[in-house]
Amino acid sequence: MKQSIAQRIRHARTEKEMDQAKLAAKLDVATRTVQRWEKGEQVPDSNYLMRIAKVTGVAPHWLLTGNGDMFATTSAETKVFPLPTSRYKRVELVSLPLLSSVPGGAPSLMFHPDYVEKYITVDDIKDTNAFALEVKGSSMAPRIEDGDIIVVSPKQEARTGDICVVRVNDEDTVKRVKIEDQFIHLIPLNPEYEPMAVRKKDVAFVWRVVKVIKSV
Repeated sequence: MKQSIAQRIRHARTEKEMDQAKLAAKLDVATRTVQRWEKGEQVPDSNYLMRIAKVTGVAPHWLLTGNGDMFATTSAETKVFPLPTSRYKRVELVSLPLLSSVPGGAPSLMFHPDYVEKYITVDDIKDTNAFALEVKGSSMAPRIEDGDIIVVSPKQEARTGDICVVRVNDEDTVKRVKIEDQFIHLIPLNPEYEPMAVRKKDVAFVWRVVKVIKSV
């Protein structure tokens, strides 16, 4: 009988002779998160599955599906994991800087583009200037919650309806935007928060959010 993802994560960890705490430390997650993965209570997203595969040395395709060889045969230097079936495309993994936090509540001067806290690995990002931010606050819940990571692409044009990081009068916030001739409306997704309108002339940038990585 084919193993479940939970069983394969445990198998990969034990083959590497790591306990749950050591694997959690290498993935920068809580030990209880690894425990939930191995019990099948939660399933890690694609970002964490790739990281588990890299840390334990197993093939990402095997970890995800149970098919193919357990152990990866590609060089550790490559950023592309070849998947051994035509049903899957090659996925390019990109390391992005994780900057300081951006508020998902009231605007605040919190994120600075010159300060890199650490790097995270994501897939399917084409903008070389893209970066990641941790969200603080609940104004964008439940879509984006406190502690989630957002990936921001300055290259992509922001349009009405997009979720964006906006700098207004040297203060930063993440909101859904409605763009008009002279004003930009900053709209929270949490109904407990009020929308606000700001003048375009007071806005330094409106950068589109292209990916959300949920906190586990």
